Amino acid sequence: MVSRVIAMAVDCEDAERCAAFWCAALDAEVDRRWRDAHGVEYVQIGTGEGPLLLFQPVPEPRSGKNRLHLDLAPDSGTQDAEVERLVGLGATRLADEPEHPWVVLADPEGNEFCVLPPRA
Repeated sequence: MVSRVIAMAVDCEDAERCAAFWCAALDAEVDRRWRDAHGVEYVQIGTGEGPLLLFQPVPEPRSGKNRLHLDLAPDSGTQDAEVERLVGLGATRLADEPEHPWVVLADPEGNEFCVLPPRA
């Protein structure tokens, strides 16, 4: 028996805002919204491929660097064009160091992710 990743949970202040950004970034759709036993509303998005992203509101603010992050690569176009598209959607550029093949961005709530060059 083995396990498989079905979703990545992302702590956030505003699940709707995070879901809207990531839907636009990944060409995804809201898969479902649901409430837990405490009335907290979660927003789940997916593209039909790979794991879902689940945005879960938490009361505490983000502190420190992410321990887990997403790596993205454009399906078409260039890495620079993809970075600019994501910044136009609300991401913030955090680091673009010439010695690394990735650019570090943050979503509207500060969750870090990387954009790599297109894959062959």
